[in-house]
Amino acid sequence: MTRLSFRLSPRTILIVLGLIVALVAAAWWWHEKSLYQTTENAYVNARIVQVSSLVMGPIVKVDVHDNEYVHRGDVLFEIDRRPFEAALAENEGKLRLAEQGTRQDQSDVLAAQAEVAQQTASLNNAEANLRRTTQLVHENFVSKQAEDDAQARVRTAQAAVEASKARLAKAREALSKNGTTTPAVRVAQAEVEKAKLDLEHTVVRATEEGWITSFNLTPGTVVTPGNPLFAIVVANSFWVDANFKETELTGVVPGRPATVVVDMYPDHTFHGKVQSLAGGTGAAFSLLPPQNANGNWVKIAQRVPVRVSIDDPDPRFPLRVGATATVSVSIAQ
Repeated sequence: MTRLSFRLSPRTILIVLGLIVALVAAAWWWHEKSLYQTTENAYVNARIVQVSSLVMGPIVKVDVHDNEYVHRGDVLFEIDRRPFEAALAENEGKLRLAEQGTRQDQSDVLAAQAEVAQQTASLNNAEANLRRTTQLVHENFVSKQAEDDAQARVRTAQAAVEASKARLAKAREALSKNGTTTPAVRVAQAEVEKAKLDLEHTVVRATEEGWITSFNLTPGTVVTPGNPLFAIVVANSFWVDANFKETELTGVVPGRPATVVVDMYPDHTFHGKVQSLAGGTGAAFSLLPPQNANGNWVKIAQRVPVRVSIDDPDPRFPLRVGATATVSVSIAQ
């Protein structure tokens, strides 16, 4: 028998090995794809606090600069406080005048009470005199006219008592139901408190801890209430907005673990989890949302924003708002 020999050339061996490697790589890719949903359309975001003044005035002192890290309560800038000190002094003077008026009202109440007591005593005396006169008339010691005069004095005393009670009620009405503070005093007290708040607001402090950004204030700048001046990027508040295609959302639900690789730190991986999915696609909330009811409609896969937390921030790898990232969400059960 003739023995057949079969030898592969080095080139054939390399081709076969290449095919095997390609098949293994394809199998690995398919396996990984079944375990993760990944997108490179992702951007770092954070809570941003817009800083504005609550009072109007010129800035006299600036205590921070752009990109500086500040802590809660740090002074950012100060506004000229002299007009607000003058306003506080004026309102405190108005309060003292109102309190003087309150003391006068209290004196009026006391005087009205004394008058009621006096008129009541006069009425009691007139009624007693009427009783004596009536007895004397029955015994024929005095004329009927004397009894009529006594009755008239009683009616006059009764009218005086009613008038004095009305004056007492009016005096009491001038006082508040609290008995010590009139409406005028309460208004003056409110104005004083407002002036104190305005004076306090001339010193603007950081409400959050983080980085100053877009800062360009200088002494002499006049600020107005409610006008945003600059922003603070709040520390430890970063997350990633990952824009998955609508066809990639299978298994992407809140609570699923995720990994984040920020392009500026390609060798470092952050870990987090899916927090929420937007209620619509990004295009649906744009300034000019697409109108699909026209005749030029083309079906395009839309992207849905998915918020992914960053649970292990690292000070060695500080994040920046707007930085691009790659997000992978584990969908394996």
